[in-house]
Amino acid sequence: MSNMDLHRKMEALPKKLFCGGRVSIRPIADDDDLWYATVECRLLPGQEDYVNPAGFSIGRAYLHPEQNYPCVILNESGRRIGYIVFREWLGEGKAYSWSYYLDQDSQGQGYGKAAANLAAKLLKAAGPDVPVKLSTEQDNRKAQRLYQDIGFRRSDEMDGDDLVFIL
Repeated sequence: MSNMDLHRKMEALPKKLFCGGRVSIRPIADDDDLWYATVECRLLPGQEDYVNPAGFSIGRAYLHPEQNYPCVILNESGRRIGYIVFREWLGEGKAYSWSYYLDQDSQGQGYGKAAANLAAKLLKAAGPDVPVKLSTEQDNRKAQRLYQDIGFRRSDEMDGDDLVFIL
């Protein structure tokens, strides 16, 4: 079992923390959520190069359930608009991380920033003393701006060729 057991810590959080106003996050609970995350949720052309497909992340969660917490992102009316997996950092040092994306029809409306803020809040609640690290491709300026806008700073660490941001 993992030293940090992120899955157990996320499950222990009060459910009200998973609601953030414009968006809420909930664990994948049924076939409809799984189908949405792996098949229906679509990115804009070219964005696939920046994120792991949901199927890969869900497969990783199946192989290492204690280290991963796959969820869907919902808008204020409860409609699924994206996918997120919370996970333990795979690089050096203890940290938490996430990988997420929004459906192409929900982008550009502030949902991405709202989801990132909520994700950071959830991980800090799960492990107040555990840093949160996110990595992104060097040419993904949009993600870099978003991370900095919500309080992350670029670190000197690299994740392969990817830049690492820390909260």
